[in-house]
Amino acid sequence: MFLRDLLFGGLVLGAILALGANLIPRRHGNPPTPSDTSVYKEADFRLTVDKVNSAFRGTWSKDNVQPAIQADDLTIARRLALGLMGTIPSLEEIRQLESIPTEKRISWWIDHILQDRRYADYVAERYARAFVGTEDGPFVFFRRRKFVNWLSEQIHQKTPYDRIVREMISTEGLWTDKPATNFITVTVQNDKKNQPDPIRLAGRVTRAFLGVRLDCAQCHDHPFAPWKQSDFEGFSAFFGQTHVGFRGVYDGPGEYTIDDKKKGIQRTVPPKVAFANDLLPDEGSLRERMSTWVTHKNNPFFARATVNRIWALLCGQPLVAPVDNLETEAPIPPALQILADDFANHDFDLARLIRIIASSETFQKQSLSTLDSSGLAEKTWAQFPLTRLRPEQMAGSVLQASSVATINADSHVVTRLIRFGDQNDFIKRYGDSGEDEFDSRGGTIPQRLVMMNGKLVSEKTKEGPFTATTRINWLANEDPRAVETVFLAVLTRRPTAREAAFFEERLKETDQRRGQQIQDLYWDLINSTEFSWNH
Repeated sequence: MFLRDLLFGGLVLGAILALGANLIPRRHGNPPTPSDTSVYKEADFRLTVDKVNSAFRGTWSKDNVQPAIQADDLTIARRLALGLMGTIPSLEEIRQLESIPTEKRISWWIDHILQDRRYADYVAERYARAFVGTEDGPFVFFRRRKFVNWLSEQIHQKTPYDRIVREMISTEGLWTDKPATNFITVTVQNDKKNQPDPIRLAGRVTRAFLGVRLDCAQCHDHPFAPWKQSDFEGFSAFFGQTHVGFRGVYDGPGEYTIDDKKKGIQRTVPPKVAFANDLLPDEGSLRERMSTWVTHKNNPFFARATVNRIWALLCGQPLVAPVDNLETEAPIPPALQILADDFANHDFDLARLIRIIASSETFQKQSLSTLDSSGLAEKTWAQFPLTRLRPEQMAGSVLQASSVATINADSHVVTRLIRFGDQNDFIKRYGDSGEDEFDSRGGTIPQRLVMMNGKLVSEKTKEGPFTATTRINWLANEDPRAVETVFLAVLTRRPTAREAAFFEERLKETDQRRGQQIQDLYWDLINSTEFSWNH
């Protein structure tokens, strides 16, 4: 009995030690991610970056706008992490970044993110909101999680974006076996014998892939654009032969018919595109032909729409707003066209597009131009735009700030499960922004109360065996170092001299334990206005 109890105790102790070894990061962290930054020096890469910079400089010169100066490396790193991973950099990653030579830091950080699975997962979820929405969709016929996982894997494998879109529009098969078909099945209509809705599909395709609100002409000719009602009807007709059956999504016989209420008849609508008819192939199924036309290199809207959305992910605001409304009559910003041309000429490479935008002067500007008095700096992109963090960015940042180690796909499974549950619970309470990806509305009082009094912030800032507050208290023996470390972990910057002096003095107070003081500092910074904005 004694030996059995001893063996059991040894097994329990070993399990605790093994778990602790995974949950408590090593003192010196992991080495920096290997990266080849030579791509940033290639002639055609530099040429496109220079063209984008020149385009913006021309606007600033014409409007007599004084641009902001360049932001520091940590500020740029925070922007990139929030835009591409939905979280702030970890303290461990900050240490890695600062171990890189200064001239290579930003390029290394971009590549570090592009190799991280958090990038693919986050961008896939953001794109899925435009592709299939945020709801669970029709029961049985739709698997949103499978679709997002598939999309994440395509991004992670660096599949060209045009190929991803073609697969979504034209793939056949079961929604469980061929996840791309969930783009079709999310529109299944229970009152129409479980068939996809051509109208919803046409609206999704034009808005998400072309940045055109062709569906505004669904009931009448568009009042401000050249689109006619017949254009939208013809586009919808490409899905007239799309069916859902026992073998999943398939193309079969059939025509697209609509009830013409004005004439009191049912009429058949032939498929047609609203422009660039010469790009539409003559062979293949209707969906195959449409997918080829949508993603064609010479279709100007496809590349522009992608650039506009990726720019918005990185900067919080699109170059042309709304992000899905690139009107044909409105002028296209020169930088948008330059980036679209490069994107199309380099096989629709999302990673290259991200590298170019992140390397531009505009992206790397400070968020305030102290030299500009005209008020045009923000409108002309002479400064980085201030944007409020989205709910998932807030949750991800709170969770990451509470851990000195990076929380990613390599983290212990317990850490990842806890993060998943905590983030979902926070978003439910804080409020999901839904499909409106770039809503500029400000924060609400309930959201502030969730931050100040909610479970997530309270639990993640208090002292505990695995929290950052405890580890910083243990490892940062000197007060200046402790204050600096907390600022880096929460705000991705070092404190100003005034801030440092104030909080160092607070840590010297004897009426509270040092650990409690560090906990209070954490709570203060997480609830600061600075934490809830990208800048």
